[in-house]
Amino acid sequence: MIVREIMPRLEGRLHEQKITLLLGARRTGKTELLRTVFKRRQDEALWLNGEDMDTAALLEYRSEANYRRILSGKRLLIIDEAQYIPDIARKAKLMIDTIQPLHIILTGSSAFDLVQMGDPLVGRSITLQLFPLSCREWSQQESPADAGRLLEDKILYGNYPELTRTSNSSQRIEYLRELVNTYLLRDILAFDAVKNARKLQALLQLIAFQVGSEVSTDELGKQLGISKNTVDRYLDLLSKVFILFPRTGFSRNLRKEVVKSKKWYFYDNGIRNAVLGDFTLLSLRTDKGQLWEQYFMGERLKYNEYQGIPPDSFFWRTYDQQEIDLVEVRGQQIAAFECKWKVASAKTPVAFAKAYPDAVFHTVHPGNFTDWL
Repeated sequence: MIVREIMPRLEGRLHEQKITLLLGARRTGKTELLRTVFKRRQDEALWLNGEDMDTAALLEYRSEANYRRILSGKRLLIIDEAQYIPDIARKAKLMIDTIQPLHIILTGSSAFDLVQMGDPLVGRSITLQLFPLSCREWSQQESPADAGRLLEDKILYGNYPELTRTSNSSQRIEYLRELVNTYLLRDILAFDAVKNARKLQALLQLIAFQVGSEVSTDELGKQLGISKNTVDRYLDLLSKVFILFPRTGFSRNLRKEVVKSKKWYFYDNGIRNAVLGDFTLLSLRTDKGQLWEQYFMGERLKYNEYQGIPPDSFFWRTYDQQEIDLVEVRGQQIAAFECKWKVASAKTPVAFAKAYPDAVFHTVHPGNFTDWL
């Protein structure tokens, strides 16, 4: 069994009188993770399913006496898919404020669920995010000899846990298409009266083609026949269901540096390829560099988030086309990463080296990328 990297952070805080919000896209393994936590503490834990009407009925009467009765002898309450329970935030707040000792874990499949929790949990909650399997998690069941061979699979099919159960390409493709169309997009269409599924899918396809490139929402709107504001809104929704994440331009006030545009990446390569319907072997593709950059960006994001104190992350470009794929900033420390599919040593752009002489510059390729993951 693969041990998830987030487990130590999750279990390390169960002694606190807090509410953990465990978020992440559907099918990333939140329920399986919490089953492991529950089995280790089942004598002192209570598991509830938010999609079960009996759970909603059990918690409906919001009173300290009712919740003390339900939680008698329990120190841990886990509610999976908690967003389906009406007014769950206030109910959880009452429990955590009046019943000691107690830790509550609530799961949800999007940042919409976090929004629903609202103000009642301010100062009482810990937010953790679970991603598709990370490079480090995969390594638990891979030998060093297999790692290189399996890298192409991850770049093509991504890292969703379900994919560990089959090596059949057709089954993997079918699973990813179902995941995109049935689960991920459904979350968006169910929220905030989003009705134009075709425009949303078309926007995702345009972003997929432009991974690693700066995106103009004005141009996207013209191509799709919708307003810039609608494009911005859709991109925000896609980020809240953990399909896409943005990177903005880095600058310390150099006039030639680009700061207003964004690049968008998918959390998972398999989702990107499913959106395009393209699972062509890497040896036959013309977008290998693009796919490699997409893969490293997603893996680096997971690594940084699981460490607990992620840096501020950007891309860097000047108007005369000097550029760097990823710039990470921690206080006064700056680290730059340039992604190359072929093993090569890229040179630090002159303007960047001059403006940030103390920055560290790395070239990342398939032969060395695990050094940063």
